[in-house]
Amino acid sequence: MKLSTKILIGLILGIIAGVLLSSYTGFIKTWIKPFGDLFINLIKMVIVPLVLSSLVVGAASVGDVKKLGRMGGKTVGYYLITTAIAVTIGLVLANIIDPGLNMKLPADAKYAGKEAPPLAQVLLNIFPTNPMDSLVRADMLQIIVFALFLGIGITLVGERAKPIYHFFDGLAEVMYKITGIVMEFAPIGVFALITPVVAANGPKVLIPLAKVIAAVYIGCILHAAIVYSTAVKTLGKMSPLKFFKGFSPAMLIAFTTCSSSATLPVSMKSVEENLGVDKDVASFVLPLGATVNMDGTAIYQGVCAVFVAQVFGIDLNLGQQLTVILTGTLASIGAAGVPGAGLIMLTMVLQSINLPLEGIALIAGIDRVLDMARTTLNVTGDASAAVIVDYTEKKVVGKTGSFAS
Repeated sequence: MKLSTKILIGLILGIIAGVLLSSYTGFIKTWIKPFGDLFINLIKMVIVPLVLSSLVVGAASVGDVKKLGRMGGKTVGYYLITTAIAVTIGLVLANIIDPGLNMKLPADAKYAGKEAPPLAQVLLNIFPTNPMDSLVRADMLQIIVFALFLGIGITLVGERAKPIYHFFDGLAEVMYKITGIVMEFAPIGVFALITPVVAANGPKVLIPLAKVIAAVYIGCILHAAIVYSTAVKTLGKMSPLKFFKGFSPAMLIAFTTCSSSATLPVSMKSVEENLGVDKDVASFVLPLGATVNMDGTAIYQGVCAVFVAQVFGIDLNLGQQLTVILTGTLASIGAAGVPGAGLIMLTMVLQSINLPLEGIALIAGIDRVLDMARTTLNVTGDASAAVIVDYTEKKVVGKTGSFAS
C-alpha cells in the first residue's frame, strides 16, 4: 500500500474518531494528542539539518553563480505572481459569497493587534549576525541565506572546498534516510493530529462562520485546479494529474500539521522521487517557498478583508481592494522573517485599508480549520515552482554542477 494511501486512511479515521469522541476531550488530550505531538517533534528534528545541508549542496551543485541567480529570479517572480492571483481570487469569492453579511461582532471581542515591523528592519533581519544562533532558533529565512552563501563560497573556492561539500552531501543523505523512517509513522501521526481538531471544532464553532470557511476552501481548490494545473502543464510540461498524485503525500501532511516547515522534508522527498525534480533545484526552491510563498494565506487575506469590512458595515471600493492585492503580495515576502507570519500579514492588510483589527477575533475560533487549507495550498505552490524551475533549467542549460560527479 502506498504511503499516500496510508496517510489518507489515517486522515479519514481521525475525522471519524473526532466526531465520535467529541464528548471525550480528556481522553483525546491524554491518549491521542501526544502521538500527534510526537510526530511533529520527529519532523521538526530533521528540518534544520536537512534544510542547511540540502541547500548548501544545492547551491554548490549548481556550479554557476549566474545560474543560481537565474533560478532565484524565476522562483521569486513565480511566487509573487501566483500570490497576487491568489489574493484576487480571495477578494472575488468573498464579494460573491458575502461571508460577513448580517453578522455582528460580539461586544467582548477584542484583538490586540501586533504592529508590523518596518520593511527596512524586516530586510535586515533576513541576514544572520550569528549563523549558529539562527540554527538554534530555527530561523528558516536566516538559515536559507547562510546556506546559500556557504554553497556559493564552496563553488568559488573550488577543489579545496570539496571535503566540505562531501560533508554536507553526506549529511543531506542521512537526513533523507531519517525522514523516510519518520514517514513510516505518518498515518498514526496524521490520525492523532486531526482527531483533536475535529473534536474541538464542532458545529457550534463552524456553522456561524461557514461562509468564511467555504470561501477560503473554494478559493484554495480553484487556485490549485486552475493556476497550478495550468502552470505545471504549460511551463513545466507535466501532467497536472501526475503532479497532484505525486505530491499528494506532502499535501496530506500539510493539511494535518498546518506547517509548511514541518512538511518540508516530505515535500522534498515527494518532488524528487515522484516528480523527478533535480535535488539541486528542490533544495533551493522548496526551502525558500516554505518561508516566503503563501498563496493559501493570500486567499485567506482577501476573504478576511472583505469579511471584516462587512461585519463593520464598511464598503470596500476598487482602490482599497487593489491595495489589499498589493499589500498581501508584498506582505508574503515582507513578513516571512517574523514569528506568526500569517497573523502579521493579515494585520498589515487590514491596517493598509484602515479596517478595525477587532474583526480578527471572530476568525480566531476557526483559524485552525482555515490554516489546514491554506497551508496545503502553500506547499503545493512550492512544488509547482520546483517543477517549473527544474524544467526550464534543464531546457536552457542542462544539468551541470562543479561537485555533482
